Amino acid sequence: MTRVVIVDDHAIVRAGLRALLFEEAAFELVGEAAGGYEALELVEKTKPDVLILDLSMPDLDGISVTRKIKPNYPDLKILILTLHEDGALLREAIKAGAAGYILKRAAEAELISAIRTILRGDLYVDPSMVRGLLEESRQVQVKQSDPTESLTPRETEILRLIVEGYTNRQIGQELNISIRTVEGHRANISDKLGLHSRVELVRYARKSGLIV
Repeated sequence: MTRVVIVDDHAIVRAGLRALLFEEAAFELVGEAAGGYEALELVEKTKPDVLILDLSMPDLDGISVTRKIKPNYPDLKILILTLHEDGALLREAIKAGAAGYILKRAAEAELISAIRTILRGDLYVDPSMVRGLLEESRQVQVKQSDPTESLTPRETEILRLIVEGYTNRQIGQELNISIRTVEGHRANISDKLGLHSRVELVRYARKSGLIV
């Protein structure tokens, strides 16, 4: 029997969760709370297996509750229940130790599925948010895989001249800047790309399409 505590500052939400859990023979509702501080006391008293936790509460929000609980109850599975379809809040909740994040508009079957998922030790994310997270992840990967995006327009211009064989003096004359300024830009380019010889820079520039 899985012991469950529900925490939400809206009585009607708690009533709906209560009715849903009563229909599942595998779950036992061992407590309800209307606020964050009450939730802390209830978890200590009942030692549940699963905590269904509202994200937004007037006294102590769900992420703060999660941070306070997890160090003392590392095996407790916390499922954040919220109205907020916000990727930043999702990441913060998971970082705090939550095992799942589900929206309040989810169907009843989805909530039961979420509980079973986190009980297996897997992470549950509301299906409506998965696509957005994957897109964010893809954008981060693309940005990380192309360090040339971190170069300024001037640094990109100097990099092209470097790989074309220009010396620092020739670059300075071409761009009407001092040799010291050129040296400073070259140092920045090397630091950003992690490349320090002209051969490495030429190879990288060809690979990234800066030159052919």
